[in-house]
Amino acid sequence: MSGVAKPVTDAIAALDAAAVPGAVGLFAVRGDVVAIHVTGYAVLYDARGALLPSDARVPMRSDTVFDLASLTKLFTATIAMQQVQAGLLDLDAPVASYLPDFVAGGKAAITVRQLLTHTSGLERWLPLWRDWRDPGSRIRAALTNPPATPAGEFVYSDLNLITLGVLLEQLGGAPLDVLVRDGITGPLGMSDTGFATQLSHVGIERFAATEIEDDTGRGLVRGQVHDENAWSLGGVAGHAGVFSTAADLLRFAGEFTSGDPRILSDTSVIEITNNLNPGLPDDAHGLGFEIDQPRYMGELSGPRTIGHTGFTGTSLVADVERDAVAILLTNAVHPHRPDQSINTLRAQWATGLARSLG
Repeated sequence: MSGVAKPVTDAIAALDAAAVPGAVGLFAVRGDVVAIHVTGYAVLYDARGALLPSDARVPMRSDTVFDLASLTKLFTATIAMQQVQAGLLDLDAPVASYLPDFVAGGKAAITVRQLLTHTSGLERWLPLWRDWRDPGSRIRAALTNPPATPAGEFVYSDLNLITLGVLLEQLGGAPLDVLVRDGITGPLGMSDTGFATQLSHVGIERFAATEIEDDTGRGLVRGQVHDENAWSLGGVAGHAGVFSTAADLLRFAGEFTSGDPRILSDTSVIEITNNLNPGLPDDAHGLGFEIDQPRYMGELSGPRTIGHTGFTGTSLVADVERDAVAILLTNAVHPHRPDQSINTLRAQWATGLARSLG
């Protein structure tokens, strides 16, 4: 692969100069790691938000475990396709045929496919953690809340994947964390990936810290899910809660780019990676994955490029045709969520890989 050095060096320089506490960036082509770069700190601030003394800071490592935030949605989508393969789930069936409570608020016709493509019209978000007192009432609130817009319009919504997670648990006869372990992380050998409930073998020193959450009373969050709603649901939900490393995420990405899937059928991979929102050019989406989004995919973006971002500062971008993967994991919300998105940094990182491909 010609021209590797300069584009990769430029991307690394941008990462080193970025206004994030720390990061791990990885480039891979055809399953081989082209570059991995580690910079900054997994923990840079104390529980009051003060900069730690230099000897108390925790350096970032190549195997640091990050809260993936909304990259969790990709795992949920994968489990959904496994249940389709098993004949348990029909993507075009009404959600209410599996979850009767969902019919409330005029949602009887919303399909499972619309949850996955964010065209259900459901509200973007609800403060479940704050306004409902226990996991059961929070789930019921998510299921029964009326839609915000007519179905068919694109509204990126955590409620879509919270709902889908509940549905998958019912069909699969097991909690979502078990479904992810048995269906994804176990078969793919992703030993450092899972919900926090499954990572007791990972020492706290390997986790990147996220935010100081005064509103929830948790203080500096580390080794627990950052997302307040996922936390209030016991740390396991369809929209957030999975933790992983750069190396493990590469194994996951290979399921969609290698041409030789191990846990999904070829048909499922096509459904996940092809644009199912052709009438919404700015919101191209497969089943779970976003498609062709230059704002964070940079020059790697294209009609066969899939990916997703996570609020904590994570991103996965993969060119399916060239089997090229750019992973960027940061703790951008440490110690407080930034005012600006880090999409420019994400795009710079992905562009480094794109330019190295020639």
